[in-house]
Amino acid sequence: MSETYSDQHLRDILRATTSVAVVGVSANSVRPSYFVARYLSIKGFKVYPVNPVYEGQKLFGAPVVASLADLPVPVDMVDVFRRSDAAGEVVDEALEALPDLKTIWMQIGVTHPEAAAKARARGVTVVQDRCPKIEYQRLFGELRMGGFNTGIISSKL
Repeated sequence: MSETYSDQHLRDILRATTSVAVVGVSANSVRPSYFVARYLSIKGFKVYPVNPVYEGQKLFGAPVVASLADLPVPVDMVDVFRRSDAAGEVVDEALEALPDLKTIWMQIGVTHPEAAAKARARGVTVVQDRCPKIEYQRLFGELRMGGFNTGIISSKL
C-alpha cells in the first residue's frame, strides 16, 4: 500500500532542495531516469548523475559518478531509479556517504519500508512511489497547461 503525502509536504521538500543525485540515471534520452534528471536540471536543480555504467561521461553539466561516495559535493536529495529490491543498498550507501542528506526520494514503483524506516530514524525525509518531476509539475501548475486536473486551485492561466 502506497504512503500518502500532503501536497504541502511535497512542495516543502521540492522548495528546500537545490541539489539532487539521481541514482540509476540513464544516458538514453528516452528512459524515464534521463528525462526526469534533465527536467530537474532545467528547473534549476543541480543534478548529479550516478551510474557506474556511464562513469566519466557528462550529463546535465556534471560528470557521471559510479557511486554516491564519489559525489564531488554533498547533495540535498537522492532520487532512486533502482528496483525496490536494490533500494535498500542505495539508502544504506546514501546514509553512509552523505551525512547531511535531507531527502531520499524513491521513484514510482520503488518502495522499501525497512530502508525508509532506517532513513527516517536518522532524520532523513523519505518519499516512496512518487516522481519528483510529476510532483513538481502538479504542485507548481505545469500539468494544468497540458489539460490535467491537478486538484489545485490557482489564479494562473
